[in-house]
Amino acid sequence: MKIEGESKLLRIFVGETDRHHSINVYEKIVMEARKAGLAGATVFKGIMGFGGTSRIHTSKILRLSEDLPLIIEIVDEHAKIESFLPIVDRIMEEANSGGLITIEKAEIIKYKSVKIE
Repeated sequence: MKIEGESKLLRIFVGETDRHHSINVYEKIVMEARKAGLAGATVFKGIMGFGGTSRIHTSKILRLSEDLPLIIEIVDEHAKIESFLPIVDRIMEEANSGGLITIEKAEIIKYKSVKIE
C-alpha cells in the first residue's frame, strides 16, 4: 500500500476504562480500523488530563487514577477517514462513553508497509 500527500489525521480521545460490551473502547476502535483497511492506528496513554466533567485524571501516586486519558490516532486518505467516522460514533454511542473526535490535515511524507511472510 502506498499513501502520499495530503491526508487526514483522525484523533479520538477516550478514557482508559471506557468499555464497549466486554472490550475496551480503544481496543474496539483499533480492531474496527484494521477491519476497515485503514493504514494504521496508534493508542497513546496520557499521564494527566480532564474532559467534559472537569474531573482530573492523573497517574501521580497520591492521586492514582485507573481511568487515564487515551488518544487513538489514525492517518489515512480523506475518504477512508470519513467513511470510518460513523463506526467510531456507533462504538462510542453503544459504550455510552464520553470522548472527543477531531480531524486535522496531515501530509504524509512517506508510508511504507512491509509484507510479513
